[in-house]
Amino acid sequence: MTTRGSRPSASPQPADGGADKPDYRVEALAKGLRILALFTEKRPAWRIADIAAAADLPMPTVFRLVKTLTAEGYLDHLPDGSYRPGVRVLSLGSAALRSLDLVELATPRLRELADSTGETVNLCVLTGDQVLYLVRIRNSDLVTANIQVGSTLPAVHTSVGKLLLSYLEDTELRVRLGPDSFGRGFGPNARESLEELLAELSAIRARGWATQDEELAFGLRSVAAPVRDADGRVIAGANIAVQARDWSAQRIIRELRPQITETGLSISGLLGYQETDQ
Repeated sequence: MTTRGSRPSASPQPADGGADKPDYRVEALAKGLRILALFTEKRPAWRIADIAAAADLPMPTVFRLVKTLTAEGYLDHLPDGSYRPGVRVLSLGSAALRSLDLVELATPRLRELADSTGETVNLCVLTGDQVLYLVRIRNSDLVTANIQVGSTLPAVHTSVGKLLLSYLEDTELRVRLGPDSFGRGFGPNARESLEELLAELSAIRARGWATQDEELAFGLRSVAAPVRDADGRVIAGANIAVQARDWSAQRIIRELRPQITETGLSISGLLGYQETDQ
């Protein structure tokens, strides 16, 4: 018992001298986040029964959580009975991407490039066998009009993707890429296997830039250059994407390649990279 003016006695401490840390974990919130994490680009829609099985949660629990997430705008209920991420999830993802230092530093330089060329400019990173779009400044009427910040595309069919793959060690490259990485239904010049791609990746790494010539889609070409961190590691790639009807492969290399290379170096400099003479 304490008296007025006296200090309460300290709580007993564990034998090792450290206080027990309170558990602030909210289990219902953790389960809800586990459910949201199931939604991916490869599987954007789920039924409640499938969610319960994948998340290893009881059906009644999943039902309540899904209905709550839907009511709050984090999930949309589709006519076929399945659910997909709602607008609020997309806005959270975009906010997270835009908060990255890389995005903040790179965007003004990319916008300058887009303004000077009048073409579409992108900034991407490698995630698995895909490229993830962090910045997209779209000027021209490109075939891939549905691409936006947060979209992913097969790395093997994009200039940025091939560029970033070229800087991986052979072992990691073979771990990341399998037959499913190449897929079907892309451009007429799409690579169909890793063996077909390997020689090109070696050339890309040697010269420091990459092109894509109607590999992702018919009528689309692009050229990409690396973005490096302070230690010189390639952490991202920037590219200029153009209509093939307006730009030949030779003209892209002659006119746009120096500009994307310079922009990549400029962004790298903002990240602390200092180019040295070899």
